[in-house]
Amino acid sequence: MAVERIACGDELPEGCIATALSLTSPKDACRLALVASTFRSAAESDAVWDRFLPPDYYDIISRSIDGPDSLNVGSKKNLYLYLCDNPILIDGGTKSFSLEKWSGKKCYMLAARSLQIIWVDTPKHWRWISLPESRFSEVAELLDVCWFDISGKINTSMLSPDTRYGAYLVFRTKSRTCGFENQPAESSVGIAGHERYTHTFYLNPQGGRRQYRYQVVPRRLGIFTHHMARILREETEDAPKGCHPKQRSDGWMEIELGEFFIKRGQEAEVEISLTEVKGGDRKAGLIIEGIDIRPKE
Repeated sequence: MAVERIACGDELPEGCIATALSLTSPKDACRLALVASTFRSAAESDAVWDRFLPPDYYDIISRSIDGPDSLNVGSKKNLYLYLCDNPILIDGGTKSFSLEKWSGKKCYMLAARSLQIIWVDTPKHWRWISLPESRFSEVAELLDVCWFDISGKINTSMLSPDTRYGAYLVFRTKSRTCGFENQPAESSVGIAGHERYTHTFYLNPQGGRRQYRYQVVPRRLGIFTHHMARILREETEDAPKGCHPKQRSDGWMEIELGEFFIKRGQEAEVEISLTEVKGGDRKAGLIIEGIDIRPKE
């Protein structure tokens, strides 16, 4: 019985249990909290959740546009969960910061205002608008370009070490989106000075679809003429997985641009770019919120 009590944590000091839990993960700590009341009490302690928060979390939240006092949510566990579910705007609203719920790793979104967008300051090509659905005060609406070119950067020191990240363009399409149906866009993602990940994809959810038209020539059979109707059939090419945008839970769409791995102690720039400059078609109707950078599963 004594062994069973120790296994359940009944005879271990809560501080010891909290130390042990802090060496696991947020997901494991929540599971272990269901084992026994002692685990549950230890799993609520600030000592555990302080270890799950990034080491520089206070520096990050001090850059919040609302100030660090706006995140006075009580316990460290409450702060952790708040940052998982409520991205905060930092650096003058040019980025958002949040945590990946099960690992506590850092997630950022680079706002459209922080990206390099060719011709973005030319009113006939792009315009800045506000949307209540966006976390940022402004998003970029594409009005009319032939040369589509967007890029952004983030320093590796801002991200969680020993982690594989993905970069995703977050955007919407308007009812009259054009220019992205048949010509794919291209992306390039990588750490400066290292090999870059390249990817080809369609920004239009229906991109890559071709229409095949069949018309049957009328045939004369005896005294009758049989006319057969014109047939229009749409077929979808077998495109590789990940070549079309996916719907997000926040109402926006996203497409993966590429991935990269952050080594511990590494400090360099992650460079992200996407272009569509080969088709030459007029392009319009996209609304760019930003580039999401988050750990990959």
